[in-house]
Formats: sequence, structure tokens, C-alpha cells
Amino acid sequence: MFEIIEGRPDARGRYGEFGGCFVPEVLTPALKALEKAYLEARSDPEFEKEYRRLLKEVVGRPSLLTRAERLSQAWGAEVFLKREDLNHTGAHKINNTMGQALLAMRMGKKRIIAETGAGQHGVATATACALFGLECIVYMGAEDVRRQELNVHRMKLLGASVVPVESGTRTLKDAMNEAMRDWVTNVDQTYYLVGSAAGPHPYPLLVRDLQAVIGEETREQMLAQAGALPDAVVACVGGGSNAIGLFHTFVDDTDVRLVGVEAAGEGMETRRHSASLSVGKVGVLHGSRSLVLQENEGQIAPPHSVAPGLDYPGVGPEHCHLKAIGRAEYFAVGDQEAIEALRILAREEGILCALESAHAVAGGLRLARERPGSRIVIGVSGRGDKDMPELAKLRVTEA
Repeated sequence: MFEIIEGRPDARGRYGEFGGCFVPEVLTPALKALEKAYLEARSDPEFEKEYRRLLKEVVGRPSLLTRAERLSQAWGAEVFLKREDLNHTGAHKINNTMGQALLAMRMGKKRIIAETGAGQHGVATATACALFGLECIVYMGAEDVRRQELNVHRMKLLGASVVPVESGTRTLKDAMNEAMRDWVTNVDQTYYLVGSAAGPHPYPLLVRDLQAVIGEETREQMLAQAGALPDAVVACVGGGSNAIGLFHTFVDDTDVRLVGVEAAGEGMETRRHSASLSVGKVGVLHGSRSLVLQENEGQIAPPHSVAPGLDYPGVGPEHCHLKAIGRAEYFAVGDQEAIEALRILAREEGILCALESAHAVAGGLRLARERPGSRIVIGVSGRGDKDMPELAKLRVTEA
């Protein structure tokens, strides 16, 4: 069954002081119905059987855990890569969309809406909807539509309607705003397929459980390949679904460091970053109490990252809680450091990762320098095809 370790939210959907459900009254019945349906599905062997079949036959799981030989030699550590980039559609997002699409059908919902930043969740949602014959509407910030044009074409070819959002910073936060407005208006017939471990309860729990397969496999694979657990697991953190999926199975293994890498963007001394865990203040964003980038007056501060999937001013509540209790640690990596890490991984291991994943690679390099000889697992959350036009524009491919 779905593996649930300690760390369940309380009855109010709180992880310590974070989480909860702060939404318009019209959405409260829908969220309660979603929680009820999910808890019932999680205890249904047939639902579990079908979900696991989809992970194997559609997603292509288990994903590989590979030892990065050249990086290990160069960095002086044992470096392992958890290859979510090899999944169908090219990222970890499809683990979640397959499970939620099954849940939507169980609830009798035929209209699916989603938000997307880097476009990988949008593509994964469109793929699930095509597989099950569901209507699919994806909200995407207009700036992300520009820099992730390849994924926009993929979504449309899969049958999704892509709605560019022109408000605000025209990125992920604004796409989520529009998706929630749609949901309020069409709540009876619509299922909102949230892409990250953020948002109102029960989404952080639901998404975490569906992504926990990443950590479950990693644990088994490390024991089989190295005969020991890793000293550290490293993942990029935007909203946080990939990271919490990798971390979750290791939470009780206190000798394993859980390291999340945020986007420092153009520098922590500037206001152009997305490091909410590093410098955010407690606030409510998209229905959840979290650490949020804020202006002096408490308004949401505009985030920035070269990686659109990290370009978000908040983070999932479980990450906030893990930081608060000292179980996980988080630091930020800037645009240029991430780009250089992307280049290193490509030229040393022949792997072109996503800009989001490149932040984790940069974080892994920092850990290797800090603790030579340690066993480090880096989550490669997605592949980098989607970023080629932007990298070419930045002249990265010419370096």
C-alpha cells in the first residue's frame, strides 16, 4: 500500500504550525470530499494495484539509480543520481498525475484543471488526461509560456487547452491563482490536479504520498548497490514535490542528511530570488500556511529563478516543518552556479538535466567538497530538453 511514515498532518491538515486549509468557503466541501475519497482509495487494494500498474507500464518505474563514475572521481565522493528524468514525459511529475487522475475518475470528475511552471506538470497532466479520456485545461504564466515553448506544444498535441496568464509576474504563482479562480467557479464538475506538495490540505499529503515512490526506490537501490544508506540525499525545492518524495522514506533515518536546494536567482542580496525557506516569513499562500517571500507590507514578493519550476514565492508546508524541527536543511544556489552544474553534468556524465535539477547537482557538489568520501544521492528531477531554447538565448550552449 502507499507507504505512510510518521509526519502525517493533524486533523486540521497542519504539520506543526504549517499547512492547514485557508480557502474560500465554496471550496471547503470539495476539499473535504477530496480528502475522504483519497483516504478511501488509499485503503482500496484495487486502486493501489492499478496505480502501481500505471507506474510500471506507463511511467516506466522503477527509475534508475546510477553511480556517477566521473563525478565521483572528480568530486571525491560517491555520487549517485536518481534518474526521474528517464520517466515517461521526462520528469517526476507523472508519478503524481497518474494517481490523481485515477482519483478524479473515482470521484466522477471529467474536467481536469492544472497549473504549471516549467511545463512538466502540465505535460504530465495532459498525458494522464489523454490516457483516460478527460478534458484538460492547463494554466501557465505567459512568461513561462515563452521560455518553455516546447512543453506548450507538447501539451497542445496531447489535447490540452493551455491558458496563458498575463497577470502579476506571469509565472507559476499567477498560474496557480488563475487555476484556483477556475476551481471556485466550476467546483462541482472540476478536479483541480495540483502539481506540487503545496496548497490547501489534503494536497500536500496526497502529492507527498504519490511521490514517495522516489524515496522508496532509492532506499532499496542504495542498499542493493552500496550495501548502505546514503549519507545525504539532495533535491531541488520549488513547491517541493520532488524533494519531499525523495526525503519522505528517509525521515526516520536520522543519519541521512536531507538537503533541499532553493533558487538564489540573481543573488540573495537582491530581491530576485525564490528562496522562501531561507528568507521567507510565515504567511498564507494558495490556501496553506507556509514560509512566503513577502514585501515589507506583507504583500507577496515577486520571485525569480532561471528555472521556471522553482520560480515560486512559497513552499510546501511539510518542508517548512522539517526545517523548523531541524530534520532537513536548505540552502540556495544562484542562476549561474546552477547553469555551470548543468554543464558539468552534461559533459562529465552525458546527462542533460533540467535547470531545476541543476540546482540539486550544484548542491551535491557543495556537499562533496564539505564531506569528501561521503555517499550522496542527487535527485535528477527532470530532463533538460525543455530548457534548450532558453539556454541558447543565454548563450550557454556556446561555452
